Amino acid sequence: MRASRNNKWRLTIRSASRWLPAVARTTGIILLTVLILFAVFRATAPFLISSGLVRSGIEKALSEWTGYRAQIEGDPTLEFWPTPRVTLNQVTIREPAKNGKVLGHVDSLSADFSLLSAIRGHAHFHEFHFLRPTLYIRRDENGLIDWTNEGRLSKAIEQVDASSAKGVSIPKEQDAAIGTLTIEDGSVEMTDERSGNLYKMNGVNADISWPRLSQPMTAVILARFNDQDIKLNFDSTQPLLFFAGKSVDAKTSFSSPLISWAYTGTTSISDFSTLSGNLQLSVPNVPSFLAWSGQRLPAADALKNVSLNADVAAIQNGLRFDNLNFKVNDSAASGVMDLNYTPAGKPKISGTLAFDQMNLNPFLAAFSMRLAAETAINAILNGNPLQRLDLDLRLSSNKAGLGPFQFDNIGASLLVSGGKAKFDIGDSGFEGGSLTAHLEVAPGDFDGGGKLQISIRNADFGGLFTRLKLEGPLPLTTSGSLDLALSTTRPIWVATLSDVAGQMHFTSSAGSFRQFDISSFRSLATEKAFFRMSDIADATFDFDSINIDASFAKGSAEVQNAAIAGRNETITLNGVVPFRTNGLALSGAIEATSPSDADELPMLPFFLGGSWPNPVVSPVTTLLQKPIQQPEQ
Repeated sequence: MRASRNNKWRLTIRSASRWLPAVARTTGIILLTVLILFAVFRATAPFLISSGLVRSGIEKALSEWTGYRAQIEGDPTLEFWPTPRVTLNQVTIREPAKNGKVLGHVDSLSADFSLLSAIRGHAHFHEFHFLRPTLYIRRDENGLIDWTNEGRLSKAIEQVDASSAKGVSIPKEQDAAIGTLTIEDGSVEMTDERSGNLYKMNGVNADISWPRLSQPMTAVILARFNDQDIKLNFDSTQPLLFFAGKSVDAKTSFSSPLISWAYTGTTSISDFSTLSGNLQLSVPNVPSFLAWSGQRLPAADALKNVSLNADVAAIQNGLRFDNLNFKVNDSAASGVMDLNYTPAGKPKISGTLAFDQMNLNPFLAAFSMRLAAETAINAILNGNPLQRLDLDLRLSSNKAGLGPFQFDNIGASLLVSGGKAKFDIGDSGFEGGSLTAHLEVAPGDFDGGGKLQISIRNADFGGLFTRLKLEGPLPLTTSGSLDLALSTTRPIWVATLSDVAGQMHFTSSAGSFRQFDISSFRSLATEKAFFRMSDIADATFDFDSINIDASFAKGSAEVQNAAIAGRNETITLNGVVPFRTNGLALSGAIEATSPSDADELPMLPFFLGGSWPNPVVSPVTTLLQKPIQQPEQ
């Protein structure tokens, strides 16, 4: 059985050995013939193809694509290995009119072409390489790019229509092949008629893959803008619809040292209200970014960095940022934010944001935002951003800070509308008590001044004074309440303490004054004409209550009826406290709290002057005596 199988294998090998050499010889002859024909074809191609044909062909192609007149200086250079390729120098695209405006210029343009088509008298080009091109484009008031002047690209853009969720439909004669476009060391100048700005980019290097007009496109662009390197990535299955200003699905990312963002979803080059996708944005250095972008916001120093991630969706007359997560400096927040337009066409931002911790400085700084007249954005906003932008924000935070002051479980709102700007803290924990506040900027181009109202209840002011490391005789332990109302008629962003007027009322429960020995005060008052507060700083003064009323005007506080009531003695003060010099000019008196103790503790008038925290005390030598009552008859 085994011998029979071996005989069959021998017969098969013998049969194959008869026809294999014939097949090998035939295949070799065919391959050799093809190689000879290819070599002959390539060798004779330079004699068969006219350089003038290639030059006129590429001039015609450029003119047909752009709709403008292509002008080429110098003779083309032809290469046939490894692929047929033509190189032209000094290519200029002009408007059709004689001596028309230059729309683009290329130092050197190279393109592959079909050898067979060229021999037949036709030139078809692909795989373009542009060396040092300069492009001048215009963005009209509708946000659309004036791409071409009735050229093939312009007609394709005009006639394109969506055929499916991922494709486009254009007339067959318009669906031209493009291939790969490479740009080296180019520059772009765009005139934006909507804003009146001129944008320039240089050092442009790009790789664009676009097989046909109806097919997807991917692009990677490197450039330098305002002395910063930038990178732009664009990927879309419907690029022609995108250039037509329609809504398409796309992936776009932009990165630079000062700002980066990435967007995936539906987008449009002319109408951002159709956006629907995910946006990620990061600005690591806000002041540097504003300087780079040509803007100047004086209050922006409070902003260090900003980042956000949100789902963006179109709503009526605007956009909604849902599932919003962002960071401002070291504060993180989440919530919902809307960007829409009022019936008058004014942009409005509204929403609800919840912070884990919040710095109130940037929000209050918004009331002093004033744009420099020479900045580019000023031409767009034409004035204060609070006048050109409406805000309606609800803010909450577990922790909040305003300079050295700390707040707990704060609920606040920021409202800018109808020529007024308001910031309200509706409820907040403050130093163990509660706080409400209202800040308002008056109308009149926000130049009419503003007012501030603060109400604090049952707060630990003694602990606050200790934590702030304030010097001098101040309450050490006390729980108090404060009502403060201030106003100014000057613009908020230029107002100083000298421009502020208002009223203050402060009350407190029992506590103690540090660095104030009332017994030593009385003793020194009988011995010396002058002494310093530091001379009586060896003990504390216990009190039952404090009541202070004061008014503010012209850089000073006028103290009215300030009373610090102790168990046995009460201190009263009246006078002026200038802010700018830390000075004091107060008249006061120490007297018995109970009239029945007046004989034992007679009234001691004094004058308190000098600089805080160590002013000079000058006792009044003539003590005020009560009239001696006559005995009853």
